Amino acid sequence: MSNVNPIQTEINPTFTPNLGKKAWQRFYQDKMAVLGAIALIIILLCVIFGPFFYTTAIDEIDFSRSSMGPSWNHPFGTNSMGQDILARMLSGGRISIAVGVAAMLVAITVGVLIGAVSGYYGGIIDALLMRLTDLFLALPQLPLLLLVVYLFRDPIRTVAGPELGIFILVVLVIGSLTWMSVARLVRAGFLTVKQLEFVSAARALGASPRRIIWIHILPNIIGPVIVAATLAIGNAIITESTLSFFGLGFPPDVPTWGRMLYDARDYLQTSPHQAIFPGLAIFITVSSINYIGDGLRDALDPQSSATKSS
Repeated sequence: MSNVNPIQTEINPTFTPNLGKKAWQRFYQDKMAVLGAIALIIILLCVIFGPFFYTTAIDEIDFSRSSMGPSWNHPFGTNSMGQDILARMLSGGRISIAVGVAAMLVAITVGVLIGAVSGYYGGIIDALLMRLTDLFLALPQLPLLLLVVYLFRDPIRTVAGPELGIFILVVLVIGSLTWMSVARLVRAGFLTVKQLEFVSAARALGASPRRIIWIHILPNIIGPVIVAATLAIGNAIITESTLSFFGLGFPPDVPTWGRMLYDARDYLQTSPHQAIFPGLAIFITVSSINYIGDGLRDALDPQSSATKSS
Protein backbone atom coordinates (compact mmCIF):
# COMPACT_ATOMS: atom_id res chain seq x y z
CA MET A 1 0.00 0.00 0.00
CA SER A 2 1.35 3.44 -0.88
CA ASN A 3 2.36 5.74 1.95
CA VAL A 4 1.42 8.88 -0.01
CA ASN A 5 -1.24 10.93 1.73
CA PRO A 6 -3.93 11.74 -0.88
CA ILE A 7 -4.77 15.02 0.83
CA GLN A 8 -1.12 16.04 0.81
CA THR A 9 -0.79 15.09 -2.86
CA GLU A 10 -3.86 17.16 -3.69
CA ILE A 11 -2.65 20.21 -1.81
CA ASN A 12 0.88 20.04 -3.16
CA PRO A 13 0.99 18.69 -6.71
CA THR A 14 4.77 18.55 -6.74
CA PHE A 15 4.90 16.13 -3.80
CA THR A 16 6.35 12.76 -4.79
CA PRO A 17 8.12 10.34 -2.45
CA ASN A 18 10.95 9.77 -4.95
CA LEU A 19 11.55 13.43 -5.81
CA GLY A 20 14.80 13.65 -3.86
CA LYS A 21 16.08 10.35 -5.25
CA LYS A 22 15.32 11.33 -8.85
CA ALA A 23 16.89 14.74 -8.38
CA TRP A 24 20.04 13.12 -7.00
CA GLN A 25 20.17 10.73 -9.95
CA ARG A 26 19.96 13.64 -12.41
CA PHE A 27 22.62 15.52 -10.44
CA TYR A 28 24.88 12.46 -10.40
CA GLN A 29 24.66 12.21 -14.20
CA ASP A 30 26.18 15.70 -14.51
CA LYS A 31 29.89 14.90 -14.33
CA MET A 32 31.00 18.52 -13.98
CA ALA A 33 28.57 19.06 -11.10
CA VAL A 34 29.87 15.94 -9.34
CA LEU A 35 33.45 17.04 -9.93
CA GLY A 36 32.60 20.47 -8.54
CA ALA A 37 31.01 18.92 -5.47
CA ILE A 38 34.08 16.75 -4.85
CA ALA A 39 36.42 19.73 -5.24
CA LEU A 40 34.30 21.87 -2.92
CA ILE A 41 34.17 19.15 -0.28
CA ILE A 42 37.95 18.79 -0.40
CA ILE A 43 38.38 22.56 -0.02
CA LEU A 44 35.94 22.67 2.89
CA LEU A 45 37.70 19.79 4.64
CA CYS A 46 41.06 21.50 4.14
CA VAL A 47 40.02 24.88 5.53
CA ILE A 48 38.04 23.39 8.42
CA PHE A 49 40.42 20.67 9.57
CA GLY A 50 43.68 21.66 7.86
CA PRO A 51 44.89 24.08 10.56
CA PHE A 52 44.63 21.30 13.14
CA PHE A 53 47.15 19.19 11.20
CA TYR A 54 49.27 21.86 9.52
CA THR A 55 50.14 23.80 12.66
CA THR A 56 52.57 26.35 11.24
CA ALA A 57 51.79 29.77 12.71
CA ILE A 58 50.14 32.21 10.30
CA ASP A 59 51.62 35.33 11.93
CA GLU A 60 55.22 34.19 12.47
CA ILE A 61 57.52 36.71 10.79
CA ASP A 62 60.96 35.63 9.61
CA PHE A 63 62.61 37.89 7.03
CA SER A 64 65.39 35.35 6.51
CA ARG A 65 62.93 33.21 4.53
CA SER A 66 61.17 36.12 2.80
CA SER A 67 59.47 35.34 -0.53
CA MET A 68 60.77 31.77 -0.67
CA GLY A 69 59.36 29.51 -3.35
CA PRO A 70 57.52 26.26 -2.63
CA SER A 71 59.60 23.74 -0.69
CA TRP A 72 59.15 20.72 1.54
CA ASN A 73 58.95 22.87 4.67
CA HIS A 74 56.68 25.44 3.02
CA PRO A 75 54.65 23.69 0.28
CA PHE A 76 53.18 26.95 -1.07
CA GLY A 77 56.22 29.10 -0.26
CA THR A 78 56.33 32.20 1.93
CA ASN A 79 55.27 35.80 1.52
CA SER A 80 57.33 38.97 1.76
CA MET A 81 57.48 38.72 5.56
CA GLY A 82 58.44 35.06 5.62
CA GLN A 83 54.99 33.87 6.64
CA ASP A 84 53.83 30.46 5.43
CA ILE A 85 51.35 30.87 2.57
CA LEU A 86 49.68 27.48 3.01
CA ALA A 87 48.97 28.12 6.69
CA ARG A 88 47.51 31.53 5.89
CA MET A 89 45.39 30.11 3.09
CA LEU A 90 43.93 27.42 5.33
CA SER A 91 43.08 29.95 8.01
CA GLY A 92 41.87 32.66 5.66
CA GLY A 93 39.75 30.23 3.66
CA ARG A 94 37.46 29.84 6.64
CA ILE A 95 36.74 33.56 6.60
CA SER A 96 36.33 33.82 2.82
CA ILE A 97 33.86 30.94 2.71
CA ALA A 98 32.07 32.15 5.86
CA VAL A 99 31.59 35.56 4.22
CA GLY A 100 30.17 33.85 1.13
CA VAL A 101 27.69 31.74 3.09
CA ALA A 102 26.60 34.56 5.42
CA ALA A 103 26.13 37.04 2.56
CA MET A 104 24.15 34.40 0.66
CA LEU A 105 21.82 33.95 3.64
CA VAL A 106 21.21 37.71 3.79
CA ALA A 107 20.54 37.94 0.04
CA ILE A 108 18.26 34.88 0.00
CA THR A 109 16.29 36.04 3.05
CA VAL A 110 15.67 39.52 1.66
CA GLY A 111 15.00 38.26 -1.86
CA VAL A 112 12.55 35.56 -0.78
CA LEU A 113 10.62 37.93 1.49
CA ILE A 114 10.29 40.66 -1.12
CA GLY A 115 9.57 38.26 -3.98
CA ALA A 116 6.99 36.29 -1.99
CA VAL A 117 5.08 39.36 -0.79
CA SER A 118 5.23 40.97 -4.22
CA GLY A 119 4.14 37.87 -6.12
CA TYR A 120 1.38 36.82 -3.75
CA TYR A 121 -0.37 40.13 -3.04
CA GLY A 122 0.23 41.87 -6.38
CA GLY A 123 -1.35 45.25 -7.05
CA ILE A 124 0.21 48.35 -5.57
CA ILE A 125 2.44 46.29 -3.26
CA ASP A 126 3.88 44.44 -6.24
CA ALA A 127 4.43 47.67 -8.14
CA LEU A 128 6.23 49.37 -5.24
CA LEU A 129 8.45 46.39 -4.43
CA MET A 130 9.39 45.82 -8.07
CA ARG A 131 10.25 49.50 -8.52
CA LEU A 132 12.45 49.19 -5.45
CA THR A 133 14.06 46.14 -7.03
CA ASP A 134 14.61 48.03 -10.29
CA LEU A 135 16.19 50.87 -8.32
CA PHE A 136 18.72 48.53 -6.70
CA LEU A 137 19.41 46.88 -10.05
CA ALA A 138 20.16 50.28 -11.58
CA LEU A 139 22.74 51.15 -8.92
CA PRO A 140 26.42 50.69 -9.86
CA GLN A 141 27.15 47.91 -7.41
CA LEU A 142 30.94 47.91 -7.21
CA PRO A 143 31.39 51.70 -6.78
CA LEU A 144 28.53 51.76 -4.26
CA LEU A 145 30.00 48.78 -2.43
CA LEU A 146 33.41 50.45 -2.21
CA LEU A 147 31.85 53.72 -1.06
CA VAL A 148 29.73 52.17 1.70
CA VAL A 149 32.61 50.09 3.05
CA TYR A 150 34.94 53.10 2.94
CA LEU A 151 32.45 55.30 4.83
CA PHE A 152 31.35 52.84 7.50
CA ARG A 153 34.33 50.57 8.13
CA ASP A 154 35.91 52.79 10.81
CA PRO A 155 32.69 53.36 12.83
CA ILE A 156 31.77 49.68 12.79
CA ARG A 157 35.33 48.70 13.73
CA THR A 158 34.99 50.92 16.78
CA VAL A 159 31.71 49.29 17.77
CA ALA A 160 32.32 45.60 16.99
CA GLY A 161 36.09 45.31 16.68
CA PRO A 162 38.38 45.24 13.63
CA GLU A 163 37.61 41.66 12.54
CA LEU A 164 33.97 41.13 13.54
CA GLY A 165 33.05 44.66 12.50
CA ILE A 166 34.43 44.25 8.99
CA PHE A 167 32.85 40.79 8.72
CA ILE A 168 29.41 42.17 9.61
CA LEU A 169 29.79 45.18 7.32
CA VAL A 170 31.00 43.15 4.33
CA VAL A 171 28.28 40.52 4.75
CA LEU A 172 25.47 43.07 5.09
CA VAL A 173 26.65 45.19 2.19
CA ILE A 174 27.14 42.26 -0.18
CA GLY A 175 23.86 40.65 0.83
CA SER A 176 21.90 43.89 0.54
CA LEU A 177 23.17 44.49 -2.99
CA THR A 178 22.62 40.98 -4.42
CA TRP A 179 19.05 40.04 -3.44
CA MET A 180 17.35 41.44 -6.55
CA SER A 181 17.69 38.41 -8.84
CA VAL A 182 16.32 36.16 -6.08
CA ALA A 183 13.34 38.45 -5.58
CA ARG A 184 12.52 38.34 -9.29
CA LEU A 185 12.81 34.55 -9.41
CA VAL A 186 10.55 34.12 -6.38
CA ARG A 187 8.01 36.64 -7.67
CA ALA A 188 7.80 34.90 -11.05
CA GLY A 189 7.27 31.55 -9.32
CA PHE A 190 4.55 32.95 -7.07
CA LEU A 191 2.71 34.54 -10.00
CA THR A 192 2.57 31.12 -11.67
CA VAL A 193 1.86 28.85 -8.71
CA LYS A 194 -0.75 31.03 -6.97
CA GLN A 195 -3.06 30.57 -9.98
CA LEU A 196 -3.12 26.78 -9.60
CA GLU A 197 -6.11 24.93 -8.20
CA PHE A 198 -4.45 23.60 -5.06
CA VAL A 199 -3.78 27.18 -3.89
CA SER A 200 -7.41 28.12 -4.52
CA ALA A 201 -8.46 25.03 -2.57
CA ALA A 202 -6.22 25.93 0.36
CA ARG A 203 -7.61 29.46 0.34
CA ALA A 204 -11.18 28.16 0.25
CA LEU A 205 -10.45 25.92 3.22
CA GLY A 206 -9.54 29.01 5.24
CA ALA A 207 -5.72 28.86 5.12
CA SER A 208 -4.13 32.16 6.10
CA PRO A 209 -1.99 34.05 3.57
CA ARG A 210 1.09 33.27 5.66
CA ARG A 211 0.38 29.55 5.54
CA ILE A 212 -0.35 29.64 1.81
CA ILE A 213 2.91 31.49 1.13
CA TRP A 214 5.23 29.37 3.28
CA ILE A 215 3.56 25.94 3.20
CA HIS A 216 1.84 25.69 -0.16
CA ILE A 217 3.59 27.99 -2.65
CA LEU A 218 7.19 28.43 -1.55
CA PRO A 219 8.04 24.66 -1.48
CA ASN A 220 6.97 24.48 -5.14
CA ILE A 221 9.50 27.10 -6.23
CA ILE A 222 12.35 26.12 -3.91
CA GLY A 223 14.45 24.75 -6.78
CA PRO A 224 15.36 28.14 -8.32
CA VAL A 225 15.99 29.51 -4.83
CA ILE A 226 18.50 26.74 -4.08
CA VAL A 227 20.29 27.36 -7.36
CA ALA A 228 20.38 31.11 -6.69
CA ALA A 229 21.78 30.42 -3.22
CA THR A 230 24.69 28.39 -4.55
CA LEU A 231 25.55 31.03 -7.13
CA ALA A 232 25.26 33.79 -4.51
CA ILE A 233 28.00 32.14 -2.44
CA GLY A 234 30.45 32.27 -5.32
CA ASN A 235 29.50 35.86 -6.11
CA ALA A 236 30.01 36.88 -2.47
CA ILE A 237 33.45 35.24 -2.32
CA ILE A 238 34.54 37.13 -5.43
CA THR A 239 33.11 40.39 -4.08
CA GLU A 240 34.90 40.00 -0.74
CA SER A 241 38.12 39.24 -2.61
CA THR A 242 37.61 42.38 -4.69
CA LEU A 243 37.16 44.50 -1.57
CA SER A 244 40.26 43.00 0.02
CA PHE A 245 42.23 43.49 -3.20
CA PHE A 246 41.37 47.20 -3.08
CA GLY A 247 42.49 47.34 0.55
CA LEU A 248 38.96 47.89 1.92
CA GLY A 249 38.36 44.44 3.34
CA PHE A 250 39.77 42.74 6.38
CA PRO A 251 42.86 44.07 8.20
CA PRO A 252 46.33 42.77 7.19
CA ASP A 253 46.50 40.26 10.07
CA VAL A 254 43.37 38.48 8.74
CA PRO A 255 44.64 36.47 5.74
CA THR A 256 41.58 36.10 3.55
CA TRP A 257 42.30 34.94 0.02
CA GLY A 258 41.53 38.39 -1.36
CA ARG A 259 43.77 40.04 1.20
CA MET A 260 46.61 37.70 0.24
CA LEU A 261 46.21 38.75 -3.39
CA TYR A 262 46.33 42.39 -2.31
CA ASP A 263 49.54 41.78 -0.34
CA ALA A 264 51.10 39.98 -3.33
CA ARG A 265 50.40 42.71 -5.89
CA ASP A 266 53.94 44.14 -5.62
CA TYR A 267 55.64 40.75 -6.01
CA LEU A 268 53.98 39.39 -9.15
CA GLN A 269 57.23 39.37 -11.11
CA THR A 270 59.68 38.31 -8.40
CA SER A 271 57.46 35.91 -6.40
CA PRO A 272 54.38 35.02 -8.46
CA HIS A 273 53.55 32.08 -6.16
CA GLN A 274 52.28 34.59 -3.59
CA ALA A 275 49.38 35.40 -5.91
CA ILE A 276 49.02 32.11 -7.80
CA PHE A 277 47.95 29.93 -4.86
CA PRO A 278 45.32 32.28 -3.35
CA GLY A 279 44.08 33.02 -6.86
CA LEU A 280 43.73 29.31 -7.60
CA ALA A 281 41.85 28.82 -4.33
CA ILE A 282 39.33 31.50 -5.31
CA PHE A 283 39.06 30.19 -8.88
CA ILE A 284 38.54 26.53 -7.91
CA THR A 285 36.09 27.35 -5.12
CA VAL A 286 33.91 29.67 -7.19
CA SER A 287 34.03 27.40 -10.26
CA SER A 288 33.03 24.40 -8.14
CA ILE A 289 30.09 26.29 -6.66
CA ASN A 290 28.95 27.42 -10.11
CA TYR A 291 29.11 23.87 -11.47
CA ILE A 292 27.12 22.65 -8.47
CA GLY A 293 24.55 25.38 -9.12
CA ASP A 294 24.21 24.34 -12.76
CA GLY A 295 23.84 20.70 -11.73
CA LEU A 296 21.18 21.55 -9.14
CA ARG A 297 19.28 23.62 -11.69
CA ASP A 298 19.06 20.67 -14.07
CA ALA A 299 18.39 18.16 -11.27
CA LEU A 300 15.53 20.17 -9.78
CA ASP A 301 14.05 21.01 -13.19
CA PRO A 302 13.21 17.76 -15.01
CA GLN A 303 12.13 19.63 -18.15
CA SER A 304 15.51 21.35 -18.37
CA SER A 305 17.25 18.03 -17.85
CA ALA A 306 15.15 16.33 -20.53
CA THR A 307 15.78 19.13 -23.00
CA LYS A 308 19.53 19.00 -22.29
CA SER A 309 19.70 15.22 -22.79
CA SER A 310 17.67 15.33 -26.01
